Amino acid sequence: MVHHNPAGGAALSRRSALKLAGAGAALALSGTRSGFAQVPTTLRWWSPQASPAQLKTYKAQIAAFEAANPGVTVQFEPTSDEGYSAQFAAASAAKQLPNLITHLPSFAAQTYYAQGLVEPMDDVIQAIGPANYFPDANDVYKTGDGHYCGTGIGNTAADMLWLRKDLMTKAGIEKIPTTWDELRAACQKMQGHGLYGAPLPYGLNSMTSLIFIGFIHRAGGQIFTPDLQVAIDSDATRHALAFYASMKALCPPGATSYSWGESLTAFTSGATATGIYAGRVLANVTAQNPAIAPSVTCATYPTISAAVAPWTFNDFPSIFLPDVAKRFAAFLLQPPGYVDQLLAAPGHILPVLTQIAENPAYLANPIVRTYKAEVELMSKAAAGGFNLGFESPAHKPNPKANDIIAANTIAELVQRVILNGEDAKAVLGDTSAKLEALMKA
Repeated sequence: MVHHNPAGGAALSRRSALKLAGAGAALALSGTRSGFAQVPTTLRWWSPQASPAQLKTYKAQIAAFEAANPGVTVQFEPTSDEGYSAQFAAASAAKQLPNLITHLPSFAAQTYYAQGLVEPMDDVIQAIGPANYFPDANDVYKTGDGHYCGTGIGNTAADMLWLRKDLMTKAGIEKIPTTWDELRAACQKMQGHGLYGAPLPYGLNSMTSLIFIGFIHRAGGQIFTPDLQVAIDSDATRHALAFYASMKALCPPGATSYSWGESLTAFTSGATATGIYAGRVLANVTAQNPAIAPSVTCATYPTISAAVAPWTFNDFPSIFLPDVAKRFAAFLLQPPGYVDQLLAAPGHILPVLTQIAENPAYLANPIVRTYKAEVELMSKAAAGGFNLGFESPAHKPNPKANDIIAANTIAELVQRVILNGEDAKAVLGDTSAKLEALMKA
């Protein structure tokens, strides 16, 4: 199978790509050039992580890679968290797929691998060295046929509970909530005078789906059984819906359409007393609202009771590719460029390699140093985290997870029950049927 190179560079067969890129990844780590570098080639790189600071580090990494590999040009193209699925589908239909995609959830990699659009990444992982990763860091990428459909470019604990210690003290709250009852009571005490308790999302979008999946798990439930039978119609889901409904009055009116950006801004701007997001909170409050920065801290999100362990949604920003680009993929994980890339969003994208987490340049960053306890907690939570494509260590990889999130099936459940007031039993029956249809599609 030959992939069309829309930029006009040489096209390589899938078999040739594997051979050349696999060798190139190992050589790139040692700084040696290979024959692949002599082939005029344009690599297209997609990522939804494209803040100005991140773009600056990407440009530096691209320049360094191009200088070491004459004849290779890398073209960066930003995508979006909400729109990547449609963008990928359109690119696939037009035979305009990029060569490298980063910072997408691991379940997206599983879906695209199952569709035959993504190359195995086993050789890149071997080139970097499996022992250099945090333990089990690549388990989420294991495929049903024994390969790896991607490898992490970072970890992200996407649903941490963010709080302000100054507001807790003012409201007489002595400890960080660990159960839903404690969280709701704390938000009720802190809410008032234009301040809301929480920025939970209720919009018809991926954030609502992904966040509410976490609430189902934090009620002791699951979306699928370990062998991928639909299991969402449960008491745990009903408990999660009831709690989520009870929190709506503690959220800003605009929460009915919140996605990631709005939820993040609600907390960092000081509009809500708590937040639910990843580590980008730290950089944003430091730069945009420094008055509250010393009071900001985080914890794993509370569960229904002490009997249910925390469950963290790990966004597992991914590297995976439908064509040749493996040498560049491995290059992106090399210092100093990888350290600079992580520090463009300090605390948000966390290292997947142990030596980077201990790198003096990484640890010297003011935000990483100031929020040392919070960064360590997020790193631990992310390393032990899950998502719909990998709900627990007992679960099989779910190759349909990306399709489920793209269909907004879980977000629709939330909206129908909580916003529209429909009967939970009936809606859960409809949702189960939709999930079964998506699994069979």
